[in-house]
Amino acid sequence: MPYQSVNPYSDEVLATFDELDAAELESALARARSTYETWRERGFDERAAVTRRAARILRERQEEFARLMTLEMGKVIGESIEEVVLTADIFDYYADNAEDFLRPVHLDARTGDAVVVSSPMGVLFGVQPWNFPYYQLVRFAAPNVMAGNVVMVKHSSSVPQSALAFERLYREAGAPEGVYTNLFITKEQAATVIDDPRVRGVALTGSTEAGAAVATRAGKVVKKTTLELGGSDPLIVLPDADLGATVHWAVWGRMHNCGQSCVASKRLLVHEQIADKFLEEFTAALGTLTPGDPMDERTTLPPLSSRTAAEKLRAQVAEAVEHGARATEVGDPVPTTGAFVQPTILTGVAKDNPIYGEELFGPVAMFFRVGDEAEAIAVANDTRYGLGASVFTGDEEHGREIARHIDSGMVFVNHPTWTSPELPFGGTKDSGYGRELSALGMQEFVNKKLIDVVPIDALP
Repeated sequence: MPYQSVNPYSDEVLATFDELDAAELESALARARSTYETWRERGFDERAAVTRRAARILRERQEEFARLMTLEMGKVIGESIEEVVLTADIFDYYADNAEDFLRPVHLDARTGDAVVVSSPMGVLFGVQPWNFPYYQLVRFAAPNVMAGNVVMVKHSSSVPQSALAFERLYREAGAPEGVYTNLFITKEQAATVIDDPRVRGVALTGSTEAGAAVATRAGKVVKKTTLELGGSDPLIVLPDADLGATVHWAVWGRMHNCGQSCVASKRLLVHEQIADKFLEEFTAALGTLTPGDPMDERTTLPPLSSRTAAEKLRAQVAEAVEHGARATEVGDPVPTTGAFVQPTILTGVAKDNPIYGEELFGPVAMFFRVGDEAEAIAVANDTRYGLGASVFTGDEEHGREIARHIDSGMVFVNHPTWTSPELPFGGTKDSGYGRELSALGMQEFVNKKLIDVVPIDALP
């Protein structure tokens, strides 16, 4: 696909960018490797100064950065500003904590003075998606750049202006050229980058299929990978949950970023004692969303990121209905121009329905009645995915207990799955492996090197 910025609200082509040729890609790889040799020797204070300046620039010019996201992928402007602030928070978090996270660990060795030190691995390659154009980049870049690595990123072809803005951000913050490199490259060139011996690790956020392809390629050349892939997060509602608050969070969990989030609450699993009332109130709340221009602060239902994404989601709904599900459209009719999809609730999705095991990326929720907690847990786990989940209950300790039985990388009690700099983010099963953010996010691409100083006359 060409690197092309298209406004999904107006269908206007905003900008088109050429892909790198072979010589330009080789130059970028050589520069990254050369920069790594000096960047790895910089102290934490020097790296932190760059990282903090990046955070400060984002806060000072948050509307400028936010507007670019909204123009390219349709996120409502308020959520775009929130993403810019979150991105700045992640920069600051690693500037403040990286040195502590990577301090040497002294071991209680039988002989000698043994210590494990964390050293950078080298040039890292990231493949990143369009749905959170800056947040996806910072959670890969910030910890690794603070660790002394340098990063190269192939961003989604649909958000090229955001990709360039993030690269410029690092340069404006004082990072040497080559610390952060944006790559406008093809899939074939991405394979070349993975194969290149100068690249020592690969991270991907995207579909399970893309993750499998990247991990296979990297595995053949013995390179560490992390994968953050799809999700079909369950939201379990127990009879003792605060119904009004739960409905509010269910709408937010399903509709934040217009439902285009790996950790969106895609499957609503509601105890039969309150299922009818929950569905009634959820339908009413979903119907209050206001479709329109995402630049308008009054808009709460923006377009999807592209017409292609909208067409895929509508096709999934049609397939679900074809196999016996009921689709209920709610709210005011969405515009016929742009990449809009009518908010929809799917009920009666049987286990043999092809949609039962698929990820729905947009304003479509699957609703399931469950007879008891055991059934809720069974349905929650009956998926190839295992990214996030949430449990709503009036008994927090009971919620913790249910959370322990759910097969996922993250479980929230009384809140949809979400993110914060200090919380590890990642999944299990077909949702991938490895963690980003928190202290764990700094450990993925560093070499845990043992140094043991042993007396020369020690016995073997």
